[in-house]
Amino acid sequence: MAKLVLDIEPGVKSDLEKLIKEQNLNISKITEDFFRTLTNKEKEPVKIRKEPHEFSEWLQKIVLSKEPTPDFDHKVEYGKHLEEKYGL
Repeated sequence: MAKLVLDIEPGVKSDLEKLIKEQNLNISKITEDFFRTLTNKEKEPVKIRKEPHEFSEWLQKIVLSKEPTPDFDHKVEYGKHLEEKYGL
């Protein structure tokens, strides 16, 4: 990721900070999505993610399962991992 410095009027900045806090938004994601719409050659609108439970596309691609496995015991699996790794 590259950093970008913006020069914004103080009134606009305070209104933006208030909006971000109220709606639990991410200013970096909003800015990136805005610039992406400006540079999008197909001119398709890009959805701005507002909800904290909405994950980026690349993260959604690596998720193996939508639902957790009900009989999975992470403590047992971690114990097996430690036993395998350290011979405990």
